[in-house]
Amino acid sequence: MKKIEITTQAIVFKNISELPKEDEMLMRKAIEARKNAYAPYSKFNVGAALLLENNKIVLGNNQENAAYPSGMCAERVAIWNAGSRFPDIKILKLAITASSTISKVNKPVGPCGACRQTLLEFEINQKQPFEILFMGEVGEVVKTESLLSLLPFSFDSAYL
Repeated sequence: MKKIEITTQAIVFKNISELPKEDEMLMRKAIEARKNAYAPYSKFNVGAALLLENNKIVLGNNQENAAYPSGMCAERVAIWNAGSRFPDIKILKLAITASSTISKVNKPVGPCGACRQTLLEFEINQKQPFEILFMGEVGEVVKTESLLSLLPFSFDSAYL
């Protein structure tokens, strides 16, 4: 038996105004997308904004359904939108933000497990990592250099 230690790195900004201008602009786009989320059941609105290599910004927000498994997270809405509209264009950055109509979300909200797996697939396929920024409604913003920072024991096609 051996014990291994896994570490990851992230930069934590005090708030959105501390971000570099390009990151702040992308997060503000995610906030706008969040406002159009359809979340009547969870009351938890999520917005995502992708910056592509061609300088296009692709948005997504969560879309719920009374049959919960039929809904979709903002991150996957955005990334599949980008994949269908710009199939050969690399993703440079992803910004994610979440709010609730029940209480203020003041802690960073990262992507769920299913979204992490989907995002990883895109990172692997484009052979280049992309930055991920995430926050709640207010407060700190976390920035990572790659999806692998959020999913250290990843599963990909190399196992198949």
